[in-house]
Amino acid sequence: MSDTSKKQRVFSKVLRYMKGYRLLFGISLVFVAVTVAGMLYIPVLAGQAIDLAIGINNVDFKGIYKILIKIAVVTAVVALCQWLMNVCNNKITFGIVRKLRKDAFVKIQTLPLSYLDSKPIGDTVSRVITDVDQFGDGLLMGFSQFFTGILTIAVTIGFMISISIPITLVVVLITPLSLFVAAFIAKNTFSLFKKQSETRAEQTAFIDEMIGEHKTVVAFSQEDEALKKFDEINTRLQKTSLKALFYSSLTNPCTRFVNNLVYAAVAFVGAMICIKNGNAQGGLTVGGLFALLNYANQYTKPFNEISGVVTELQNSMACVSRLFELIDQPSQIPDAPDAHVLSENEVDGTVNIQDVSFSYTPDKELIRDFNLYIEKGQRVAIVGPTGCGKTTLINLLMRFYDVDSGSISVSGHNVKDLTRGSLRSSYGMVLQDTWLKCGTIRDNITMGKPDATDEEIIAAAKKTHAHSFIRRLPQGYDTVIGEDGGSLSQGQKQLLCITRVILSLPPMLILDEATSSIDTRTEIRIQNSFALMMQGRTSFIVAHRLSTIKEADIILVMDNGKIIEKGNHEQLLANGGFYCELWNSQFET
Repeated sequence: MSDTSKKQRVFSKVLRYMKGYRLLFGISLVFVAVTVAGMLYIPVLAGQAIDLAIGINNVDFKGIYKILIKIAVVTAVVALCQWLMNVCNNKITFGIVRKLRKDAFVKIQTLPLSYLDSKPIGDTVSRVITDVDQFGDGLLMGFSQFFTGILTIAVTIGFMISISIPITLVVVLITPLSLFVAAFIAKNTFSLFKKQSETRAEQTAFIDEMIGEHKTVVAFSQEDEALKKFDEINTRLQKTSLKALFYSSLTNPCTRFVNNLVYAAVAFVGAMICIKNGNAQGGLTVGGLFALLNYANQYTKPFNEISGVVTELQNSMACVSRLFELIDQPSQIPDAPDAHVLSENEVDGTVNIQDVSFSYTPDKELIRDFNLYIEKGQRVAIVGPTGCGKTTLINLLMRFYDVDSGSISVSGHNVKDLTRGSLRSSYGMVLQDTWLKCGTIRDNITMGKPDATDEEIIAAAKKTHAHSFIRRLPQGYDTVIGEDGGSLSQGQKQLLCITRVILSLPPMLILDEATSSIDTRTEIRIQNSFALMMQGRTSFIVAHRLSTIKEADIILVMDNGKIIEKGNHEQLLANGGFYCELWNSQFET
């Protein structure tokens, strides 16, 4: 698709966002018209005052005084209308920006995990924050200057025609040159600004990655490598920005050159007409020439502004096009209109996986012909080497991804026939990677049960042995923590995540390396709490430390997306297979 067609598509989408502001836009245009008419009427009044002041003995002070009062009134009206126009333009611009960001965030909530997993977080953040800010700046400039400039040009021509038709023709014939120059430059800047926006997003993603994993960078002494990579991206951004701004900055001096030609032509032709006509009745007066010179400036000034607006709009359109790329991404397959809402009473804990095949990419097979039936209340442990499909199986159970073929049923219902919300609320999940939001300790614990009482919260925290460290915090359960747990240790953050699940206590559990960051003593205590919690509940336990899964009813040993061994701890050890090798390797001295 060509740049022109891309810009047309982006522009049409922007217009759709403006539909809700048509009334406010119309009011803004009224204020623009009054502002422009007032500004252009002032040179006429000033010219009349000059004509009344010419001469020594016949100065009409009374007439000049009346004109000065008119100028003061018109100036006040113009100032008021300009302020009201800016109020309207700000409401329109930031209303559109708010709507764009809301639509983008809503889209992010519905995007399939496959998209989010394949894109850098910083790139997505840059689209929603930086690119929208850039678009808002350009849009506000467009509202503030573009329409004012167009109307100024049209009204100025009318005023100039009323004073001198020949001089108006001179101005109209020369000024289109500046439009041709601006259009030629703008045509070639869109792709440059889009490249600048993409490089800026790459830099944002890299900075986000380096700050988020700073400890790892320092631990492996990768500061120099990180700086080297940053310099490379930063240098590309510098070159791209300079190139885009260089070509776009040619617009203003080129149009100013043409505009200065217009001013010189008006001054020369007007002076010749004044000299030729002398004091002839109805001829061009000195006051009239003064007004024309003002109008020449007023007429050419919008061309400079419009050329600047066009340049800024190229940048804005390039930025908002990246946001529309995000908004236009296909959402995950929505729940069917007749999808069943699985209530907690219906969940019997049975899970049936039949002939399931799945891969993240078509060219790399991961799970194929996977079959498994789990009875109510069974504790299922999943072990195997890295990349064997353990976490993938959890993703499929939670329907973070849909199977390529086959089916997964929970409590007798195919998961595709259930609403995602009711399916996921049937599971309580604790992952190896903890996630805590900005807020109080209490807010983070009650995410799954917002109406929990203080007694319930404290009881859950005591079961996970989190109560002791929470009590030592400055405000206890009301202590505010920052992004991802702030200064809490990794073990403390994981304890809070486990407390969150124990508080809500759903019918089924998924524990993916849930105690990997906890010390051995605390882990033993939590395992006892887990044992009580798992009684009567179907539970899936992913673990690398085999000592934590000895009591599981079924242990699934996976490799290359398939179950290669199945049984309880004693049976698998007796078989002397892969599980036995893993067990011996972990406990050999």
